Amino acid sequence: MLERMRKFPTAAYLTVTGFMSDLKKDERGLSGVVVSVLLILVAVLAIVLIWGLLKGQLQTWWDNITGESEKIK
Repeated sequence: MLERMRKFPTAAYLTVTGFMSDLKKDERGLSGVVVSVLLILVAVLAIVLIWGLLKGQLQTWWDNITGESEKIK
């Protein structure tokens, strides 16, 4: 078990570098990479947009919660 754990970082490094090397050589995979990057970008922008729209509502909810807790005291 310890031998397997000792070899894990080396195996992980070789796997990633081999994948990157294959990706550079394979022109068919480039469009997939571009699509993946664009999907990630769209997801991040959607999260930022939703957070911006909900920020005011979240503040309102928080004020209601803290206001009710002040009434309870």
